[in-house]
Amino acid sequence: MTVIGFHCSHEQIDPARLLRDVQAAEAAGFTAGMSSDHLSPWSSRQGESGHAWSWLGAALATTSLPFGVVTAPGQRYHPAVVAQSIATLGQMFPGRFWAALGSGEASNERVTGAEWPRKEVRDARLLECVDVIRRLLDGEEVSHDGLVTVNRGRVWTRADPVPDLVGPAVTPETAARHAAWADGLVTVNQPADTLQRVLEAYRGAGGRGPARLQIHLSWAPTEDEALSTAHDQWRSNVLGPPIAWDTETVEAFDLIGETVAPERVREAVLVSADLGRHAQWLQDYVEMGWDELYLHFVGKEQAPFIDAFGEHVLPQLSPSTPAPQQDPTRATGGADR
Repeated sequence: MTVIGFHCSHEQIDPARLLRDVQAAEAAGFTAGMSSDHLSPWSSRQGESGHAWSWLGAALATTSLPFGVVTAPGQRYHPAVVAQSIATLGQMFPGRFWAALGSGEASNERVTGAEWPRKEVRDARLLECVDVIRRLLDGEEVSHDGLVTVNRGRVWTRADPVPDLVGPAVTPETAARHAAWADGLVTVNQPADTLQRVLEAYRGAGGRGPARLQIHLSWAPTEDEALSTAHDQWRSNVLGPPIAWDTETVEAFDLIGETVAPERVREAVLVSADLGRHAQWLQDYVEMGWDELYLHFVGKEQAPFIDAFGEHVLPQLSPSTPAPQQDPTRATGGADR
């Protein structure tokens, strides 16, 4: 039994329509939701940037699904503001919300005008933010001077249980580092041997909690249409880090995408017109050991995907609901572990 979630891509779909999409996904049999958090899309062809935190309140209120968000404290968001946002959603919807805390991408974070730090500085800043957020969620008054500054911060409205803080990772090295503080792991689909090493690195370093996998996929009634959709919407994303981390503008991503041939997109997106093939891919991830799968259909028109997978794919996998969040085994802090 594995959670099969619906990924909510704010960089591709406007918030009102995306709310209707996730409601339809619940009706079709998806058992959870995961939200991106972008100020800037990856391409002008995507063309949206709804505010994830505003939208999450509406999504949680109008479905019964649990949700997660992948966000980046430290530059665009002060960690105290992130802690307040997490606590508010957690208080209103107990046990139904988690937040994955990453080091961010320049395309979203450079809006503040601050320098975009080197990766090792961003990683150090993230640990400080995790520690600050964890302590604020636990009800402490926090002052901190470092790569982020906090002056007597306190979150008065608290959640019970405290929402999980999840570590996003695309490499085994990052997954192992996150094991020191994270209540779970989230990553994206990559070659099977890489995914296996990411999962083993996290578990081998003592990482606990659910292992979540976001899966970029494209389905259509014909193979040509499925590949065309993937190439149109996701070709700017196939080159991965550090391009994804350090490229600052939509225009630059579009220029990068001009050199990407359609077949190259298959390296980052599972493309097939065969629903049975998609079901087998998902089953392979289940057998690899992933606890929760979040399906990201990379097209803008979600309804055909939702209907087809709800009727033909999800029944083969018997999706379950996520296990309740548990406070007693929670890590005690981020920066000092």
